[in-house]
Amino acid sequence: MLKLLLDEHISPEVADGLRRRQRSLVVPGMAEWQHGNFLGQEDSACLREAAAARLTLVTYDRRTIPPLLKQWAEEGRKHGGVIFVDEKTISPADIGGLVRALIHLFQETGKWDWTDRVYFLRR
Repeated sequence: MLKLLLDEHISPEVADGLRRRQRSLVVPGMAEWQHGNFLGQEDSACLREAAAARLTLVTYDRRTIPPLLKQWAEEGRKHGGVIFVDEKTISPADIGGLVRALIHLFQETGKWDWTDRVYFLRR
């Protein structure tokens, strides 16, 4: 079952919008997840804890996360899945667009096992 964790750079309004439109969707933002203890932490710590909680990270970070995923794959380490959003496809300021795209993704793939899955979100 798809459960999301929104990167700290994604507006909390996205989580609010997702919860309003899809009540069954688990979607904490980084600031509220684990009492905000992972704000500003290393990507590896966030991914490790998200995997333990079976959460899939939603992020715009295509600079530091992909090399980390490559390293983890080479080491045989599991993650809870990552959904990449491209700023050119869905601007971080387009809260409604991001909510709609994630709702559509949830409706299409919500029952998948997201372990080690990498997905590039489209509009």
